[in-house]
Amino acid sequence: MTADLKQLYKLYSENYIVDTDTRKIRKGSIFFALKGENFNGNKFAENALQTGASYAIVDEIEYHNELNTILVKNVLTTLQNLANYHRKKLNLPILSLTGSNGKTTTKELINAVLSKKFKTTATIGNLNNHIGVPLTLLSMTPETEIGIIEMGANHLYEIDFLCKIAEPNFGYITNFGKAHLEGFGSIEGVIKGKSELYNFLRTNNGIAFVNTDDPIQIKQSEGINIISFNEQEIKFIEANPFVKISFKGLEITSKLIGKYNFNNIAAAIAIGNYFDIPQDKIKEGIENYTPTNNRSQIIEKGTNRIVLDAYNANPSSMFAALENFHQLKDVTKILILGDMFELGENRGAEHQKIAEFATSLNFDKVYLIGKAFSTTNVKNAFKYASFEDFKSSNTDLEFNNSTLLIKGSRGMALERILDLF
Repeated sequence: MTADLKQLYKLYSENYIVDTDTRKIRKGSIFFALKGENFNGNKFAENALQTGASYAIVDEIEYHNELNTILVKNVLTTLQNLANYHRKKLNLPILSLTGSNGKTTTKELINAVLSKKFKTTATIGNLNNHIGVPLTLLSMTPETEIGIIEMGANHLYEIDFLCKIAEPNFGYITNFGKAHLEGFGSIEGVIKGKSELYNFLRTNNGIAFVNTDDPIQIKQSEGINIISFNEQEIKFIEANPFVKISFKGLEITSKLIGKYNFNNIAAAIAIGNYFDIPQDKIKEGIENYTPTNNRSQIIEKGTNRIVLDAYNANPSSMFAALENFHQLKDVTKILILGDMFELGENRGAEHQKIAEFATSLNFDKVYLIGKAFSTTNVKNAFKYASFEDFKSSNTDLEFNNSTLLIKGSRGMALERILDLF
């Protein structure tokens, strides 16, 4: 069969379930046969129907039948258009956030706070791209009261495109840092690309939450309705190792390490305060949030404490993590860093800066892993061209009463180091 957007929406609204993976088909869902470089979802449409999907959306006629497949020009575009149509139908507050560092942690904190009062739907994990954002919108139901959408980008105009799908009423940008320089070209490109969220809010009379301790944020958010916060209102107390803050006389101790997480927590508090979440519930939401998925996880191994931050890394987040690790008191500090990806022509210089900074801080031991780090010119560090080289030289990591920071880009998979203890 064929169907226009209104007809397709009527079918979708029977269950409000969309699937794109035949290994995870839910009964009554609509299967969207997406394509990628190495897969063609059209080939799995029949399987999706056999395992519980009510309908399958395809864009190749050979996989179309007249019963319960719907032929469209482009499956991905249809998914995005349906998501935007659904967003308009729901007519609920949508808060979108982006930034170079801390997006997912901040999103989880905001959700932890807002869910104390509202029925929220938030981006799962970091499904924050041209597919993830539509899927997040389509996971919302008429019962959803606030939507929280993370937006990621590594090129100009990606955030602009995602905003046109999600149409956020509220926005927050965590920071502007040296992430995805290969795609953005420069830090100026990063600022321009991330600020596309501000541009949408400015044009559509939205509201931005702005950290006014950051002069770049102040400049980029000119002309927008803003809700400001800063360290005078939400006070940093310490991070040794967990971040402790004060808000309106209430002390909050998070399960997050590093002063760099202070702004993430402060944003969640400011947003919760705007939406009239009671102070005790804001505190409860923040304190109950536990980081997972290799994002600043605290892991105890014997007498050692390991800070596992192996989900992502860029020069900005590396410097922040090293500064925080340096200020920890009365512990033996072991540093293990892996290469940072997507830096383009800046790759060599940025790794050299990090290596120099790391070895200047007098950690007890410094290990540098990866092709880029192994070619840096520094002393007082053990360098390895690959994880395999590191593993063969360190089959048993025998540290005692030490604190370790393990940080690198996702592609380095440094969580494998835990198996060496």
